[in-house]
Amino acid sequence: MIIGVPQEIKQQESRVALLPGGAYQLSKRGHIVLVQAGAGVGSGYSDEDYKIAGAEIVSTAVEVFARAGMIIKVKEPLPGEYPLLRPGQILFTYLHLAANRALTEALQNSEVTAIAYETVEVNRRLPLLEPMSEIAGRMSIIVGGYFLAKHCGGTGVLLGGVPGVLPGRVVVIGGGTSGVNAARMATGLGADTTIMEVDIERMRFLDITMHGAHTLYSSTAHLLDLLPTVDLLIGAVLVPGAKAPKLISREMLQIMKPGSVLVDIAIDQGGCAETSRPTTHNMPTYIEEGITHYCVANMPAAFARTATQALTNATYRYIEIIADHGIPGAFKRDPNLLSGLNLMNGQITYRGVAEAHGLEFHPAAEHAG
Repeated sequence: MIIGVPQEIKQQESRVALLPGGAYQLSKRGHIVLVQAGAGVGSGYSDEDYKIAGAEIVSTAVEVFARAGMIIKVKEPLPGEYPLLRPGQILFTYLHLAANRALTEALQNSEVTAIAYETVEVNRRLPLLEPMSEIAGRMSIIVGGYFLAKHCGGTGVLLGGVPGVLPGRVVVIGGGTSGVNAARMATGLGADTTIMEVDIERMRFLDITMHGAHTLYSSTAHLLDLLPTVDLLIGAVLVPGAKAPKLISREMLQIMKPGSVLVDIAIDQGGCAETSRPTTHNMPTYIEEGITHYCVANMPAAFARTATQALTNATYRYIEIIADHGIPGAFKRDPNLLSGLNLMNGQITYRGVAEAHGLEFHPAAEHAG
């Protein structure tokens, strides 16, 4: 198979979908790997690194898309890339289609086979989403704490406090991978940390393992009780493949302290606050109702080398299976991969995406071969 790795064109997206080591392994298995010039530079991998690994360096994305049977990316295609997709081509990347109707329709029209990293499920886990959720969760406390500084318009509260001064209060909505990593960082700094969750068994597990953090059943009433004293609010809610629920209304923000910070990790899936809208690394924040919103849609790109290594550790085995066996051979080889199929032959094959846009749903199993 010819595998294409285009350079990411999303603003300030420095990650790359394949390491030189992965290109080497694929080349040894008889595949052709096309890497667009400069694709790995932002993560610290030069074109020469890929050449040595056996990849072919090509100058333009147009050539990568035209020649490759499978395109592997980090972020979803942007409008300038839509015309480059073609029927039967395999697209393997983060898609987050439930929050993006235009992309959903573009993929339908192109008739690509679109497999989303974020919906591949193994034993109720999302192994291709988890590495980025870990980074985003840990990063949320770093950036949230920074924007609490007075010169950033914050309240001037240091999350960890100092002897004789109470620490800042952090509330994390969602006890999944990103939420747990956010809470771990917050407690490590010494912040007063509460994790809100609806799964009782999950709360029992967190209560045992997350020493220093409190658990609280996630409800509107409990959130309203907490918000007046919160310094940093982390939105870490995830419904796999579907839009994030809007748990934080504008009215809720109005009872928070001016200068408090909201970091919405769920912004890729539409965000969990009514006031959330995507931002970028060069303009990461805006203020609504006196609350600083940090809603960067590709948070892990800030730490591109770590993120690239973590992502490709998780994705490479699936890339290899698809390259070796094609579609639907890969689904037979690893049935878990079928859960990642979002579109095929112009049909939406993931229920959450179809429901988000009111479009017709076709079960992925129809394409299992």
